[in-house]
Amino acid sequence: MKFMFFRRERPKNLTFEERMENLRKAGFTVAPLAGGGVRVSRANCAIDLNEDGGTVRSVGRAGMLMGGEIGALVDGGFQKFFHTPGGKHRPALADDLKALHEFEEDLKEGLGQESYYNESLGTVSTFYLYDRVKDRDHGVPKRVWEA
Repeated sequence: MKFMFFRRERPKNLTFEERMENLRKAGFTVAPLAGGGVRVSRANCAIDLNEDGGTVRSVGRAGMLMGGEIGALVDGGFQKFFHTPGGKHRPALADDLKALHEFEEDLKEGLGQESYYNESLGTVSTFYLYDRVKDRDHGVPKRVWEA
């Protein structure tokens, strides 16, 4: 009686450049940034990535391109918006959210990363601002009686 011995194939650790080439083959545009790293984009969606010890690290979350900047998704409770670091903002449309979700899922697949269940259900906002309290996220506000 012969016994068969099967070995699992060891996963290959891809380099940063190999991962970027996989993204290009998947239809993404990969452009170098001035301060190092790359901007990966497709249609109006983009994300900035850096190499960190052979692994891929994102500088921020994926968002919509707005005048050369990446607009982060903000949940205002009543509606979602895209805000850029330069102060531009616009409402997020259903087509934008669908495109962003597909971009993030395809990006993870192209990079060989895991896709988590809660993120696979739909878009995940960068910020959640459900109320309109001024300076809510900037520590304890100045109280009226503290003149």
